[in-house]
Amino acid sequence: MSGERKYRLGVLGSGKGSNFVAIADACAAGSVPAEVAVVISDVAEAGILDRARERGLAAQFIAPGKFRTKLDETAEAAYIRALQEAEVDLVVLAGFMRILKGEFLRAFAQRVVNIHPALLPSFPGLEAWKQALDYGVKVTGVTVHFVDQGVDTGPILAQQTVPVLAGDTAGTLHARIQEAERVLYPAVVAALARGEVGVQGRQTVWGMKG
Repeated sequence: MSGERKYRLGVLGSGKGSNFVAIADACAAGSVPAEVAVVISDVAEAGILDRARERGLAAQFIAPGKFRTKLDETAEAAYIRALQEAEVDLVVLAGFMRILKGEFLRAFAQRVVNIHPALLPSFPGLEAWKQALDYGVKVTGVTVHFVDQGVDTGPILAQQTVPVLAGDTAGTLHARIQEAERVLYPAVVAALARGEVGVQGRQTVWGMKG
């Protein structure tokens, strides 16, 4: 079994990389049966690249191109090429602030996952924890989902609730949501690596391997 190829993750991130760290450390500990093959950022000085290098993992900056919210055509091709060269089985978005569409999602069909800081389909888009707080909900949470052509609209893999407490600020609520993220995301990636999750239409089906 020692020669068996490990399930390979490609991680994309734009910021500090806290979710990446949770996943990478779970891989190193053996609780996620996978390895991080490459970490790519659209921000040259992103903390996620430092966190990857500290762990001896391949880390690279690829310029995103001329657009503010998505990759341009040249950048998209470069990202696809880098991930394919790393032979990744799953693309994990960890705070990646670019919308992925078209050719990228065709290249990695149903192999791109994201975590969103709310209970989708409620509060899609940016600063979802602030949206939830401003709306006055009593419960919010986190969602891990496959990425499709929409914004935060792909099939839902798993969700975890987080209560909104009296006196919460956007900062305190976000901090508790991030704690939940760092538990849920590695667990879902582990299930995907073990082949325990399938997709039927918009439904994700767990326990595929019995």
